[in-house]
Amino acid sequence: MNTHTIDTDTPVISADAYDTAAFFTGSEAIAVVTNTTAPDAVTLPSPDASTAALLVAVQEAGRRAVPAPFAETALVARPLLRRAGLPVPDGPLSYAVTPELTIRYAHPAASPIGSAGCLGDDDTLLVTGTLHRVPWARAAGAVVVLATAPSGPVLFTLDPDRAALTPGANLAGEPRDDLHLATLEIPAARVRRIPRELLEEAGHRAALGRAALMAGAAERCVELTVAHTTARVQFGRPLSHFQAVKQEEARLVEEAALVRAAVQAAATPLDTGGPAAHFAVAAAKTQASASAAEIARIAHQLHGAIGITQLNPLHLATTRLWSWRDEDGDETDWALRLARSVTAATLWPALTTHP
Repeated sequence: MNTHTIDTDTPVISADAYDTAAFFTGSEAIAVVTNTTAPDAVTLPSPDASTAALLVAVQEAGRRAVPAPFAETALVARPLLRRAGLPVPDGPLSYAVTPELTIRYAHPAASPIGSAGCLGDDDTLLVTGTLHRVPWARAAGAVVVLATAPSGPVLFTLDPDRAALTPGANLAGEPRDDLHLATLEIPAARVRRIPRELLEEAGHRAALGRAALMAGAAERCVELTVAHTTARVQFGRPLSHFQAVKQEEARLVEEAALVRAAVQAAATPLDTGGPAAHFAVAAAKTQASASAAEIARIAHQLHGAIGITQLNPLHLATTRLWSWRDEDGDETDWALRLARSVTAATLWPALTTHP
């Protein structure tokens, strides 16, 4: 007789049910959901940690379905603030890279050309527009915004409480909120003019952070699937003893390994920047997004109908994979960027030269 026991004493904790800010206090341990019954913790790395160490931590956060802006804080917002020379606030952070804001200077400088506000006596900004689907905006202590001012690219920090927030969520229930800014004044102390290269780096960090989370979620799918097929008995023997199941599990392990390897390979290039970083990050996000559907398909197929229930922890990984696949650029977007950067003249050196 086949049996499958699920502990239902404690329900699944939705991401929005957490006081996320509390997870960054004290020891900076963030509560996460590892299964349906108990939270665990992943330590937020030091701001001085290497990119390789940050990626390891972000992958673990993805594996444990951390209900907090872990990658956004550790791999995107903190490094960008340090690069721009702004102080790094304590607590959870998020980011937005947008060309859609209307920005002018709050203290216009006299200019014989251009409209009022195109030049400023200082860098105090007046910002109007909407930041769409900001990850965890409602839980973040600050949002790092990269946009284009009349003088060129700028980075500034925004207090989400000063914006009108429209709550939203992705398929996994993670907050993706819209922030509406109506001629909001950003003090000069919170603004930095940045080189255009930092805009590109922000996009790379966001995409690689998402890919690292996906690598962790893929690993979780492998763990749960192998455990299920080993324990589940059908026709007198475990599912894992059937040849068809073995073949599908091998494919699942292979896809997860491809994502993990692509993410790990991007750590050093991200630090060096330039074409090497673009190539490595594009390859990592393309692979992660392309593998997401196959990883989720195999995991759910081998779990059967039980895998889609709220009482089974598999959905914590697969709904995130489906959501993260499209966020910060899907596989089509990054594959096109990868193709454009790899011309006939540079393909062979790119494949044979170590960064």
